[in-house]
Order: sequence, then C-alpha cells, then structure tokens
Amino acid sequence: MSGFAFKVEQEVGAARAGQFVTPHGVVDTPAFMAVGTQATVKSLDPDDLRAIGAQMILSNAYHLHLRPGDELIRDFGGLHRFMAWDGPILTDSGGFQVFSLEGLRTVSEDGVTFRSHLDGSLHVFTPESVMQIERNLGADVIMQFDHVIPGQSEESASREASERSIRWLARCSEELERLRAGGPPPTTTLVNSPPLPGTVFPLPAPTHPQALFPIVQGGIHESLRREAARAICDLGDWIGYGIGGLSVGEAKADMYRILDVTNTELPRDRPRYLMGVGFPEDLVEGVLRGVDLFDCVAPTRMGRNGTVFTRDGRLNIKRAEFRTDPRPLDDECQCATCRRFSRGYLRHLYTADEMLGLRLLSLHNVHFLVGLMRDARDAIRAGTIGPWSHEWLARYHSRPVPTA
Repeated sequence: MSGFAFKVEQEVGAARAGQFVTPHGVVDTPAFMAVGTQATVKSLDPDDLRAIGAQMILSNAYHLHLRPGDELIRDFGGLHRFMAWDGPILTDSGGFQVFSLEGLRTVSEDGVTFRSHLDGSLHVFTPESVMQIERNLGADVIMQFDHVIPGQSEESASREASERSIRWLARCSEELERLRAGGPPPTTTLVNSPPLPGTVFPLPAPTHPQALFPIVQGGIHESLRREAARAICDLGDWIGYGIGGLSVGEAKADMYRILDVTNTELPRDRPRYLMGVGFPEDLVEGVLRGVDLFDCVAPTRMGRNGTVFTRDGRLNIKRAEFRTDPRPLDDECQCATCRRFSRGYLRHLYTADEMLGLRLLSLHNVHFLVGLMRDARDAIRAGTIGPWSHEWLARYHSRPVPTA
C-alpha cells in the first residue's frame, strides 16, 4: 500500500532491527509505543514525547468513541491535529476494552453489545462500525475488531474466539475497502464550538492511507495460533500483524512459548506488533522472538502509583528508605527526571500528592522503555543482542520486585 513499507536491516536469530515507514514518519524498530488512550499520554505532552525519543503512539477507539466522539475528532481533522502529534499513530479497535467489561457486554457473531463504563448507555460494536470509528480517527495503523478472552482459556473457548476474530477480520477488511472507495461523506460539524485560530469548519475527514493490521489470537494453544496465523495470511497481504490475547492472565513462560510459535508462522518481511505488553523483561524477551512493536499503559500507570523501572529492577519511591536518598532514580538514565531530581525529592512529591511527582515518574518510565528498545536496536545492529540481552536481564532481575 502506498505510504507504508517495512525493511529489515539486520537479523540476529529471530531478533531484527528495521524501519517501518508510515504516512507520518519512519519508526525504527524494535520500538515501544507510548499509550495515549484518550488522545493523551497521561501527564505528558507531545514535546515531552519528542524529547524522550518516542516515535509512534497508540490511542484507543473505544474510549475516543465514547468521549469526545470519533466524529468530533474527524471534524477537527483527525487525531494528529486533535492532539497536536505529527508522528505515526496506531489505534486499538477496543476489543480488549470491551473484553474487560465483564457483566456489561454480550458477544454474538454480529458483534458486541455493551454498556459504557462512563454512563451506562448502550452501544454496539461490530467489525463494520469499528472500521468507521477508526477511519474517523485517522490513525496510520488501525487494528481489526477481535474477540479477546482470558489468556489461560481452554482450547474450545480459545478456538471459538480465534475463529470468530478471523471472520470479523474479513468483515473489517471489506468495510475498510468500502470506505476507501468513497463511503458516506461526513455529516456532522462542530456547530456550537468556537473555531480554532486560523481554521474553518467543517474540516475534511483524514484522507491519508491507513494500514489495517489483523490480530493473531488462539490463547496459549500452539496449534490454534498456527491455524490463526495461516488463515490470516490466506485472507490477504497485510502491511503488518498484531499478536493479541497475551499478557491477559497467562504465565510468562506461556507467552514466550506462543511468541516462538508466531515467529515461525508470520511473514518475516512485515512488522509484528505484540499488543498490550510493556514490562521491560517482556520487551527484551519479545525482541528475541521477532517482535517489532510494543505498547502498554504500564509505564504511566506504574508512575502514578509510585513505581519506576531501573536497570537494577523496579523501585517503589514510596518506601521510607528513599526519604534522604540523593541519587537519581537510575544512575545511567539521561531522562529529564534523572538529570535533575533526587529520589528524596521525588518521594517528597509523591507522598505530598503533588502532580509534578506523578508526571516526573511517568516521564522516566516512558523514557526508560523507549531507550531500552533503542539499546536493543543498537545491539541487533552490532550483532550482540544475545550477550546484551543475557546481561541486561540478569541485572534487571537482580533486585526483588518491590512491595508497598
């Protein structure tokens, strides 16, 4: 598809360094995508993200459909203009969010009926409606609507969800082609909203190319993952591939085993995106198994809860031992937090419930994961990813996981 390309520059075993070209820029892979669920990476603005070295971010169709509305975002010119981020964006389809609404949703072959977590209002997501939502949002990469279930589910439930996801993929693809060929024109405008300086409403819907990524499901069952990957490849020539249904309750060993399986089944010349996985050790293990893109809310969520990543493991800034500690969070980190502030000061901000503390901890965590993937790329290009990863993981696991 015009506007997209992927080039593998160096391979060492399953690990590879490459470049993913999108209409809004090039992403050096492997890469971590910061999560801006509601068109914002919590507490960080686009200038922060650029300074950190973030290349691509993720937003969520479910949340943005409910608030402020995908049609409103379309009328602002799409997500890029709405949130003032000019780099690549990926939107998740909302499958995981709907999955998490246990007791508030009903799944059928047609789609999912659910009640909003905001106000209890009734909504229906179908493969077709999700494509319309993601088209309105205008991200570069859009994910298919899929059926997500707990990672440790039995084979029969995993098969049902995986096969339904494949059928939904075919419907997503058909609807996206219809929209590309000239679906219904925009019908809403910001009638009661003051115009932004220098703009005239209504703004056109985004018109740049969008790449639909399918999602390989199948739980922790190797045969199902192989079947799903092969069926998806038979359905089309996809720009890239999502690997879903992991980090949703299964053991880490099972996740790594399934990544080994998908690595052998998916085309080597296309990017692979491991959805919702973002702990440092999992990023390193994923890179070793051929993953190119990652995302997770963990760095900002953990920052808001006082936990940070360091090269020596996780650190809980709430602990009393850090009250008089003059050191940075990580002696080797070059983020704005570590260059300027001590653990003692950051603990003070956190315990005093100062907003700056949450922001600085989140900034460090996102910087840490973005930098980790930059280091992994360098190691792949140097041919040293094996010893580098072994040394990095040994050091990271040397500190016990902190408690409150």
